[in-house]
Formats: sequence, structure tokens, C-alpha cells
Amino acid sequence: MKQIHSAAENFSIWLTRFDSADIVNKLITLCDSALFYSIDCNQQLLYWSRGLEKLTGLRCEELIGKPCLEAYRITNTGENRGEPITLVKADGNPIRVNKRSLVLRNKDGAFAGGIGLLLSAPEQPERIRETKRPNVGKQNFHGIISRCPAMQAVFQIIENAAETEATVLVRGESGAGKELVAKAIHDLSARHSAPFLAVNCAALSGNLLESELFGHVRGAFTGAVKDHKGLFQRAHGGTLFLDEVAELPLELQAKLLRVIQERNYIPVGGERPVDADVRIVAATHRSLREEVKSGHFREDLMYRLRVVPLFIPPLRERREDISLLIWHFINRHNAENFRKIEKIEPQAMRILLDYQWPGNIRELHNVVEYAFAVGRGPTLRLSELPPEFREPRTIAAQPEKFKPSMRSSPLSAEEETAAIRVALEQSNGAITSAAHSLGMSRATFWRKRKLYGV
Repeated sequence: MKQIHSAAENFSIWLTRFDSADIVNKLITLCDSALFYSIDCNQQLLYWSRGLEKLTGLRCEELIGKPCLEAYRITNTGENRGEPITLVKADGNPIRVNKRSLVLRNKDGAFAGGIGLLLSAPEQPERIRETKRPNVGKQNFHGIISRCPAMQAVFQIIENAAETEATVLVRGESGAGKELVAKAIHDLSARHSAPFLAVNCAALSGNLLESELFGHVRGAFTGAVKDHKGLFQRAHGGTLFLDEVAELPLELQAKLLRVIQERNYIPVGGERPVDADVRIVAATHRSLREEVKSGHFREDLMYRLRVVPLFIPPLRERREDISLLIWHFINRHNAENFRKIEKIEPQAMRILLDYQWPGNIRELHNVVEYAFAVGRGPTLRLSELPPEFREPRTIAAQPEKFKPSMRSSPLSAEEETAAIRVALEQSNGAITSAAHSLGMSRATFWRKRKLYGV
């Protein structure tokens, strides 16, 4: 060990004879065919080797100056000597590598970024690969597509809750897949051979919703010319999914509470109670506790509905699922034999991976459908994405401290650097838009960008 230390010290002393910039440039040239990259203190890519271009299909010109994906991040928490990670290539295929990284610090000891090196992961013995197969299978869990660890926990709750008769309350944003969760609970339960019915409580008026849920008898109101079976009767022995349950009018909340507690109900205009053998799975994008506080939802009903609360993370918090879902929907449309997409243009994939997906999985599916409708050929291109994906993002108003006209003193170098980074990020790298947002000419923006190394 002493000899190794001595050799390293001798090598370091020898290196001091040369210009450090020249040494770094030579090392970068030497490493260009390796899987090598570098990021700054803001996790923006500074260098992306040709080796990584070849491996991932992501081009250097499209990445430099932009925030790196989660897998490539190098944080101030310490150095990494060989963490196994899974990367997603531009064509959507995963690849397993080992990530080694070193933290870089400036003269003051502050975090300044880092350099990363990816190495091929060694082949695993057959016995080890066998133990990992169940996880791969769970990427499609009863129609719910995910490899996100947070969703694996959701799958476990679904399996456990399905074995009981407990009422489940699913919380999640619109388009996140709440009905798929309800259907999975039903399919895994003892009620799987009975009906699964769903209703959106926000889609109908109070009177129509009451009749749809509980049915009505002939003559109950004008137009009721015959008896009508409600969802509770039609779902007998099965599961009823109440989507957007927070939108139920208060008078219907009281009637729903009776069904849960007494296991019976009275149809609209009826006199005799009808037995209800139905399991309820409810869903909402709102917080029921907040609805209770505002007086819009009954507290006793909230407790009856959320015996098993279950939260679905939005797609923006499940970044590893984006490419998986894209290719899932592509393969589904490929089967229709209208157009067969075999790969995705790297720039298009980059934008899809970076998008925040406010409409979640439903929006992602719509984007894939759009691409199939407007494009042709085996490659999904940037020009085939909806217009909002191809236009620079709207520039948010810059903080006052970034606006020269609002200040009595000029910006510091650190503030100006930060302002330039923010402007570039918000304009998707469009120089003219970024310069305009800071009140600079394009030439001045370029000069300052070069000065600060942004």
C-alpha cells in the first residue's frame, strides 16, 4: 500500500511541471470514447463524451447546458465508487451500468460540480438474475405500468387491501390512473367474477346522480315511466367505483353513508329498503380533510371511505416510468398496423423525458396518439409532437433582483450567472428569448455567457 501511495505522490509532483489546462484537455480527448461526463454545481451538463452519445443515442449538442437527468446527478453528499444504476436510452430501452463519480470543489471548498464515469455492469450469475424476475413482471401490474419504487409500494397495498372487504379511498391527480387501481382491487378480490361499475360523481347533477346510484321507481318524478335499477343494484356482489367522490352533494353524502353503515338504501320514490352487497372504492383529486374543514364534506363519511387510504404519485414524480409508458402506448398502437414506430428521435425523447406531464398518463397517451395521427415512418420525430412541445416555454417574470432597471446597483457576477441560467432554462435554450427576458441584446447575452462559462 505504501508503494502505491508513493507512486501516486510521485505522479502528482511530476504533473505540476505542466500546464493544468493542457493536461485536462488531453485527458478529455483520451476519455472521449469512454462513458464520461461532467456537471456543474447546478446539475447542468458541461461535457458529454462521444462514448455516451453512442451508448445512449443522446447527442452532446442537445444536452450541454441543460439539467441532467436524475440518474446522472452528482451531489455534494459524497463520492460514488460504483453504484449500479439503470439508464434509459433514446430508443426507450434500459441498460444497466455502474456509476463512479467524483465531487469537484472550488478554492473555497464549496461544491462546484463533479465528473462521472460509467462502466459496464458485470454479468450477473443465473441464480441472481432469477431472483430479480418478479420485479420485471410487476412493471405491468393488472394494467398499471410502472417500475417506480413508490408504485411498487402501491401495488403491495392493492394486493393486501384486495384480500379484505375494506373501503378504499384512492387519492391522485387527474389522469394518474385511479380507475385502474380500483379495477385492480376488484380483479384481485373475491368479487372478481361479479360486476365492476364506475361513475364520475362530478359528471351528473345531484338529481340525476341520485337516480343513477340508487335507482328510482315508476312515477317517482316526471318522465319516470318505469322502474330503473341503480348502480348499487346492478353492481350487486361486485365493486362500485365512485370517482371524484368529493363532488357529491351533501344530501347524497348522507344517503351514501347509510348504504355503507346499514348495507341497504331506498330508491328514489320508493318505500322499501333494498339490500346492497357492494364493495366501494372511492377516488378524489382533492383532500377530503380540507373539504371537511370547509364544510363541503361530511366528516363521518370521510372516515367510512378512507379505511384504506392510497395515494398515487403524479407522473412527474415517477420519471423512470415515462419512457416505459411511451413505449407501452407505442406498442399498443403499433399493433393496429396503421403505422409502426421503431425508434424515437433523441431530441424528441429528451423533451418527452423533461416534460412535467400535468395531465399525467392520460396526457402522455394523447401525445402518442397525436404522433401516430400526424406522422409517418418508423421514427417518432420532434415535429410530430403537439405544438406546445415544440415551442419555447413561456418566460416567467424574472425576479426583481435580476432586472437592471429595478436596481440601484449592478448585479454581482453570481446573480448575473444565476439569471442567465434561469433564462436559458425557461426558454429551452433559445438564446434570443433568454436575452430578451433579461433586457439584453443577443450579442451582450453571448458575451456574458462566455464570460461566466454558462
